[in-house]
Amino acid sequence: MPFPLANQGSQQSQKTYGITSPISLATPKDTDCTLTQKLIETLKPFGVFEEEEELQHRILILGKLNNLVKEWIREISELKNLPQSVIENVGGKIFTFGSYRLGVHTKGADIDALCVAPRHVDRSDFFSSFYEKLKQQEEVKDLRSVEEAFVPVIKLCFDGIEIDILFARLALQTIPEDLDLRDDSLLKNLDIRCIRSLNGCRVTDEILHLVPNIDNFRLTLRAIKLWAKRHNIYSNILGFLGGVSWAMLVARTCQLYPNAIASTLVHKFFLVFSKWEWPNPVLLKQPEECNLNLPVWDPRVNPSDRYHLMPIITPAYPQQNSTYNVSVSTRAVMVEEFKQGLAITDEILLGKAEWSKLFDAPNFFQKYKHYILLLASAPTEKQRLEWVGLVESKIRILVGSLEKNEFITLAHVNPQSFPAPSENTEKEEFRTMWVIGLVFKKMENSENLSVDLTYDIQSFTDTVYRQAINSKMFENEMKIAAMHVKRKQLHQLLPSHVLPKKKKHSVEGVKLVSLNDSSIDLSVDSDNSMSVPSPTNATRTSPLNCSGLIQGRNSPATPVSFSVTNTQAADVMAPQNNSTENLGGSLNESIPETATHPAFSSTPRTLVTRVVSSMRLVNQVQKPVANTVTKLPSPVAGVKRTSSPSNEESPKKTKTEEDENDSSNSTEVDEQNKLETEELKEVLSEAKSSSPVPGELPSSQRSSSTDLSDISVLPATPIPVIKNSIKLRLNR
Repeated sequence: MPFPLANQGSQQSQKTYGITSPISLATPKDTDCTLTQKLIETLKPFGVFEEEEELQHRILILGKLNNLVKEWIREISELKNLPQSVIENVGGKIFTFGSYRLGVHTKGADIDALCVAPRHVDRSDFFSSFYEKLKQQEEVKDLRSVEEAFVPVIKLCFDGIEIDILFARLALQTIPEDLDLRDDSLLKNLDIRCIRSLNGCRVTDEILHLVPNIDNFRLTLRAIKLWAKRHNIYSNILGFLGGVSWAMLVARTCQLYPNAIASTLVHKFFLVFSKWEWPNPVLLKQPEECNLNLPVWDPRVNPSDRYHLMPIITPAYPQQNSTYNVSVSTRAVMVEEFKQGLAITDEILLGKAEWSKLFDAPNFFQKYKHYILLLASAPTEKQRLEWVGLVESKIRILVGSLEKNEFITLAHVNPQSFPAPSENTEKEEFRTMWVIGLVFKKMENSENLSVDLTYDIQSFTDTVYRQAINSKMFENEMKIAAMHVKRKQLHQLLPSHVLPKKKKHSVEGVKLVSLNDSSIDLSVDSDNSMSVPSPTNATRTSPLNCSGLIQGRNSPATPVSFSVTNTQAADVMAPQNNSTENLGGSLNESIPETATHPAFSSTPRTLVTRVVSSMRLVNQVQKPVANTVTKLPSPVAGVKRTSSPSNEESPKKTKTEEDENDSSNSTEVDEQNKLETEELKEVLSEAKSSSPVPGELPSSQRSSSTDLSDISVLPATPIPVIKNSIKLRLNR
């Protein structure tokens, strides 16, 4: 596969891309071309390049789908008695966006598509008559519509290709073939769902128009996306970056180095964003105000925008931050990966390493000493898919709560989920598991650490269950469980192919706790910390076993194990009473009031109970009395949070940072990096001096920027709980 060069003459060098001047206009050297060819050869085995036959198949499928849309719109036009002259030219078109439109899709990837229709075609037509038309096609399989989604969509498999189709109705009588969706005037008089549906195409098209060389951009983006996936930092929903965010970062790199080719751009990508002064926003163009009064990202107007940690702003109006899910922990993880990527690409440029080193997957399960395993289960595969989708969309809330804990430095969720072992061989159950790595803060003059994660876990489970109930998705057998394990115990719970083979350990010490058990059985060898049962109705709720509670409370505690205490509170009827017994906090404390919308008035007043667990790592050097309750110590003043795991948490480091700096200061690459870092500071200053956001509008004329985001608003119905306190004691 030939690689693109940047020979576009002096005209390209004279043009400025982005909101600042470029850092370097240097053209490729022979070594850069050689390294780019090696990069291509390294990428091929990973399947990032699609075969020509598959590409032609996609083009054929999209052509058939486009013809179906035109045919359907003509039929709708006839039914609505439009003039024949209009019907003949009514048009209609399928546009693509996402990775396929950017030209960086991989083998077997799905296609994001948008159906654009004229003004007389309604959204209801799309989800009724067009849905039926698709159902009649022999090539169409797995057809399903999600009309009530934040961005309504029809999903299908068309002759083996997965396609998601959105719908937008424009205020036009006909849809011309040469329609340019970047035209802001098309947004006039559209409802918010159409604007959201158009946003993907508009952003993708803008990105392609804002890079100096599309081929160089595409090859660089393929490499960066593969690197991000291999390093487990590719997931918008979990607080990392999604495809469009990675594309905008690569596009900004291309703007700063307009004449560079892929091998250089990959290196410069890591240089730029390992030194980027977050939360300064990444902008591909100067935001423009179109006087349409649509909500845009503007921290001067929207207070919530000021708290975004890693803003990457979409270039199409209405401008939005594509990374609003990023948290302190996920940003720290990504910045650390940027730094590691810079170090590796420095070695590659010096001939000390091959490109394959950049794409070596780090072992997430050796990186930390402590992990939280989050499990979601449902009785059927269909219910599991829905339940897992909801739980996964809220995991970032749990990460956000954990990282705010005064004793936790980092909470790193692995975007990859795994099948979880079944706890009941007699009953079929479909289970999915996520793993969150934890770094605890080092405390002065203390060998142990005390952490209470009760509220963190409870806030998360409350949010998930509340949304499931109010969306009428919840079923009695849908469950969530959370447990704490050490690194050495992961092999007992994760699939064998995930972890390196080690010596066999006894698996008797780890038991996945049944979420409906009235008493919790944890052996002394277990690091299990919590079990969070799902809400059930009154007919399925049984009281906790009092004898079991006493036995758990009086169980012996040893310095290397966990003691378990189960405490029962009174049943509470929802939503009449917001009080319960104080077992680690009131009900008001256990359910954060983040929602602003009222609950559905039709919610039945059934008795809903749930067990919420307390995870406490108790700071004690002496062996405590078995029935003694240890209080959580007060916060230690003056201890700063670190943004990356300590050396103790990352045992596989082969060099100290001092050694790396000493060895690299003498190299030409390091000197060049220093010079360009200074240039980058000037670029950031230049960006700050220019207006990064449009002029301020009166607050009465501008709505919140979250209107266009996919953050759903939860009803505020309180869910009564039964608290089940599980205390852990862990010696570090």
